[in-house]
Amino acid sequence: MGRAYQNRKESMAKTAGQKTRLYSRYGKEIYVCAKQGGVDPDGNLALRSLIARAKKDQVPAHVIERAIEKARGGGGEDYDTARYEGFGPGNCMVIVDCLTDNGKRTFTEVRQAFVKNGAKLGGPGTVAHMFDHQAVFVFEGDDDEAILEMLMMADVDVTDVELEDGMISVFAPVPEFSKVRNALTEEMPNIDFKVENLSFVPQTMAEISGEDVEIFDKFIAALEDCDDVQNVYHNAEIND
Repeated sequence: MGRAYQNRKESMAKTAGQKTRLYSRYGKEIYVCAKQGGVDPDGNLALRSLIARAKKDQVPAHVIERAIEKARGGGGEDYDTARYEGFGPGNCMVIVDCLTDNGKRTFTEVRQAFVKNGAKLGGPGTVAHMFDHQAVFVFEGDDDEAILEMLMMADVDVTDVELEDGMISVFAPVPEFSKVRNALTEEMPNIDFKVENLSFVPQTMAEISGEDVEIFDKFIAALEDCDDVQNVYHNAEIND
């Protein structure tokens, strides 16, 4: 699978504006997760994992708390999920996941990002079959075989374990997320996950080079500028 986990999300939060959008997206996702599964992180494992991820991305505590309080109140906005698929510059495959309270607005903004950047928006299922929905964990390490053996001994169903440049990547079926995390943290209490989420992992990669690299960067930036976009997954492999 290579470094497919790097394609999970393109929010880099380098500027104040990007940070604000990142905070907004986490706040929206935490609100929906808490409203659907309960506001107590101890009883809502998805919420607990999401909060941990938000903290790692330096989302302020007040943003997290406000979203949970909003969900506890029982009112507030109603968000729907929306997924768009298509082909980006260099014929790479792209999946865009959104949370929206106005589907028409979201579709228009996402479509414009595609149209203005040499990309083609397709219908549902256009490229999703070329991605595997996986639980992904990435952390520092040097013995992937030992990790695989440990997970197998813990009766965890693992899709793949890879070692590359001092980083171990563990891929597993989505329902195994909690089991993988628990097994790893029990074996290595001080483990520092660089990635721990559910992701669409591409089955094949598409090399992007030349002029397509700049167009691809503009395309991703345009998608990231859409407030309703939560995650962008792709199979582009940049060749500078």
